[in-house]
Amino acid sequence: MERVLPDEPAFVTFRLYEPLSLSTSDLTAPAIVWFRQDLRLDDNPALSAAARSGRPVLPVYVLDDHAPGDWTPGGASRWWLHHSLNSLAQRLAERGSRLLLLRGEAGAVIRQLVEHVEAAAIFWNRQYEPWARKRDTALKSALKDMGLEASSYNGALLHEPWTVETKSGGPYKVFTPYWRAAGDDSADFNLLAAPQTLRGFQDAPHGDALEDWALTPSEPNWASGFAACWTPGEAGAHAMLKTFLKTRLEDYGENRDIPGVMGTSRLSPHLHFGEISPRQVWMALKEARAPKSDASKFRAELGWREFAHHLLHHFPDFPEANFQEKFDAFPWRDDKTALRAWTRGRTGIPIVDAGMRELWATGWMHNRVRMITASFLVKNLLISWRHGEAWFWDTLVDADLANNSAGWQWVAGSGADAAPYFRIFNPVSQGERFDPDGRYVRRWCPELKNLPNTLIHKPWTANRSDLEDAGVRLGQTYPQPIVDLAETRKRALAAFESIKDAA
Repeated sequence: MERVLPDEPAFVTFRLYEPLSLSTSDLTAPAIVWFRQDLRLDDNPALSAAARSGRPVLPVYVLDDHAPGDWTPGGASRWWLHHSLNSLAQRLAERGSRLLLLRGEAGAVIRQLVEHVEAAAIFWNRQYEPWARKRDTALKSALKDMGLEASSYNGALLHEPWTVETKSGGPYKVFTPYWRAAGDDSADFNLLAAPQTLRGFQDAPHGDALEDWALTPSEPNWASGFAACWTPGEAGAHAMLKTFLKTRLEDYGENRDIPGVMGTSRLSPHLHFGEISPRQVWMALKEARAPKSDASKFRAELGWREFAHHLLHHFPDFPEANFQEKFDAFPWRDDKTALRAWTRGRTGIPIVDAGMRELWATGWMHNRVRMITASFLVKNLLISWRHGEAWFWDTLVDADLANNSAGWQWVAGSGADAAPYFRIFNPVSQGERFDPDGRYVRRWCPELKNLPNTLIHKPWTANRSDLEDAGVRLGQTYPQPIVDLAETRKRALAAFESIKDAA
């Protein structure tokens, strides 16, 4: 897999801001910058506001494993977070400031820190998870009652979720009209330059050492291959963007669905952790030389991210509850053996197993294969989308509450603007169409590498001679299929019929 090395930010334009007018001449009390999912210096509204205040800047990150509840970051996300925080701390230190690391319930920790350092102001960029919104609203009110300046900003989206409305004033539930209203290709965004220097706060508490948080695995080190695929941090994000714009954007429309080639941007984890902003990506895209159709299709992928956050804002139970209530009566199966085979990439269906193995080895899976593997779980296995959502949450480096829940409900047919339940991806025909030369399957299922292209996606149809020539022993070197695809398709359609007329 290609390794992208850090490089300078590319294709960005910046607007420099004048200092804020100050209401007091006492500038010794610090301004806290609470970093969350915005682990960057460029185009960071909260950091820019703190720097412009003229006060000493105290950057802080709080590891909160309490407030998120079931949505505490999974193992792959924690690996990424470790390396991203390390990168952020280095960049802050270069500008004269130290990143303070604290752990605990974030609302309480921030209030205690404010009192301890006698802060005058606190700035943060918004999060959109339901638990974060509830916490931040209460915290901002409490801090203002204490006499502090408490300000929050949009550092994660092109548009705030509540600013795009239907003509009747409600939220959009279908992507196409949503993006028609929100996705003006000619839109421009002003980008904020990173502060060149920061006035550090000398009396900051010591805080934790990053290593004390044990965010990376020890033994067994399941993340051992991640470093060959990813460079977490702001520099890595810009290098990934630069590579995409130079080498992949021009053929994006054609290659984005082919998992055996490097055809997508691979920016999703960088966007989730805020190492690059979608506005930076948008403006870089405008300056890139590429066919309009390819650029427009990539903008639409940014649009799906926006739409997912739009849904999460307006329907905060989206990650747990069926958007379409009739699916509450769906006859899901409790099949732990099949679920385990799916998570381990041992289903006997090559394109599914390749995707699940890619996920385990790299913390990422190609988007086309995400749809195929998800369809196999919820339709061929009749296992609830919530189990798939939970597995992806733990194993994806780009695990994002809005995107993950919207994607799973889309495939299951239970969500907003979802694929119809009767649209069941056939993993064999999907493999033959999008991985015709078997490159992707051969990479992640090497035990099948010697099968011809005509059999690589359906080895169970091969005769004994073909299997022997390829060194494949079904049930030994590679599993027999755990289900019959045709029969389970019929079973899935029958299950849907049982709820089709439900309220």
